[in-house]
Amino acid sequence: MPTSVIPFQVTDWTQIPATEHPGETGVAYWRTMQLGSLRVRMVEYSAGYKADHWCKKGHLLFVTEGELLTELADGQTFRMTPGMSYEVSDELSSHCSSTELGAKLIIVDGGFLAG
Repeated sequence: MPTSVIPFQVTDWTQIPATEHPGETGVAYWRTMQLGSLRVRMVEYSAGYKADHWCKKGHLLFVTEGELLTELADGQTFRMTPGMSYEVSDELSSHCSSTELGAKLIIVDGGFLAG
């Protein structure tokens, strides 16, 4: 598994430009930084956002504001509010996110292999 050596650093997320990612409905704004093999994102979903795909990638996801609904391919759903997180490995549980009111998240991607 790839590893990253990350020296101490402070990140002012307001200084990282946001990129726009349309969903099936609504839009996601990503502020992204690459730290070795890890991608760290501050993501803001607009009210009414619904992802346009089922994601099979591994993530550590932490909700900082709003409310997120995460659906798994097996039909389970999880309502996530500030202070909640989920963790999943690559290719383990396809998931799809949506929000009625909007949400702000911190997401860490990379190196979360199943097995």
